[in-house]
Amino acid sequence: MQRRNFIRNTSMGAMALSMGSLDLLESKKKPTILSLQLYSVREAIKKDPVGVINALSKIGFKDCEHAGYSADKRQFYGYSPMEWRKILSDHGMTMKSGHTGFGALHYDMTNKSVTDLYKSTIEDAVTVGQEYIISPSLDINLRKNIDDLKKFLDGFNVAGAYCKSQGIRFGYHNHDFEFNSKLDNKLLMDIIMDHSDPMLVAQQIDVGNMYGGGGRAMDFLKKYPGRYELMHVKDEIKSLTSPTEHYESCILGKGVIGTKDVLKYARKKGGTYYLIIEQESYQGMDPIESMKQDYNIMKDWGY
Repeated sequence: MQRRNFIRNTSMGAMALSMGSLDLLESKKKPTILSLQLYSVREAIKKDPVGVINALSKIGFKDCEHAGYSADKRQFYGYSPMEWRKILSDHGMTMKSGHTGFGALHYDMTNKSVTDLYKSTIEDAVTVGQEYIISPSLDINLRKNIDDLKKFLDGFNVAGAYCKSQGIRFGYHNHDFEFNSKLDNKLLMDIIMDHSDPMLVAQQIDVGNMYGGGGRAMDFLKKYPGRYELMHVKDEIKSLTSPTEHYESCILGKGVIGTKDVLKYARKKGGTYYLIIEQESYQGMDPIESMKQDYNIMKDWGY
């Protein structure tokens, strides 16, 4: 009788502890970060990096994500990590995330270690103030067969562990091929998710890229709850300019993604907190003006 009561009380206590832990996690949910991917203003920032940062800060942006690191020069948009960090700080901005390639030059599959080139890249990312270093794609030569892909995906976890030791988080960003390509009758995106340790590898979902490949953001947010910490916030329309691409990005809320509903679900139940606006096509509009409209729309939506 005493044993039965002990088991019952212990079980109830464990259940209460579990529920309490969930409540604690919910109460500590990370606050939303609203950012933009600087690729959205790629031509302008090549000509006048400081002027573009000034314009974006005047719109209201407090954070950005880069796509402009030069590994050979160890520079961001022509500036050293400390110089670029100061430029951002002078305009009231940070750069908590950045896109930097991760391929055969960055991971030694034989020794199962990141290379010196990638170590210096991580060092610069930390210096500039990044909290995430995101691999923006997966080279086609590394995903031709399942065995080679799995071997390389081991590198994601190795990179993640090394990044963690340096105080930064490694992540992966999808394009479209992950959702229309299969190996061993399994979608590449599912293979990537299955072989990436969520404690070491963050996922950045690009809701626009995936749409063109047949992926739907809501489906994957539900399939992998809590895995997508970061999101490239986009909307898409049928392409007006490209003979090969079926869709192109547009002002938020003007396309077919259902971005507002995706954001609401991702923020409430998906564990997504880092929201990064990206627009790559503008339908004749100035890119800076596009960013202003997208920013105001996000604010109207409550972000």
